[in-house]
Amino acid sequence: MADPTADCLACNLARGDPEPPGGRILATDSWVVEHCVGPLGVGALIVKPIRHCLSLADLTSAESAELGLLLRRVTAALRELLAPAQVYCTLWSHAGWEPGHIHFVLQPVGPEAKERFAAPGPALQAAMFAANEPLDAAAAAAFAQSARALLAEG
Repeated sequence: MADPTADCLACNLARGDPEPPGGRILATDSWVVEHCVGPLGVGALIVKPIRHCLSLADLTSAESAELGLLLRRVTAALRELLAPAQVYCTLWSHAGWEPGHIHFVLQPVGPEAKERFAAPGPALQAAMFAANEPLDAAAAAAFAQSARALLAEG
């Protein structure tokens, strides 16, 4: 039987193949935090279960218990580092209409987004994917280092 994680980008990034910008930012017993590799901008972070998981309903009790506190902690770090107007939290779980490794995108959104894009929320994310501007990998790696240092404090 084929390994379902072999072709999973989320699993591969968690294994460091390829390494996400700046490497792993934080790991708990059940979750990992990394910088987003897509076009959602510098500071957009991914929070995903370490275990290959396709649905929130499939989370273990331990994974579920960690999730809320971790989302709050990472969002607070984004607010401290970037002072955005808002931090979006969206769940992504499809890859070409097939269930994929679930992951939360924590995306800081400031006034520059309003200047460049027509609408907030999911429309903003859709527009950013449509624009498909490449991520500044060096800036994302530097941000990951700052986030790692801040999250290590507490």
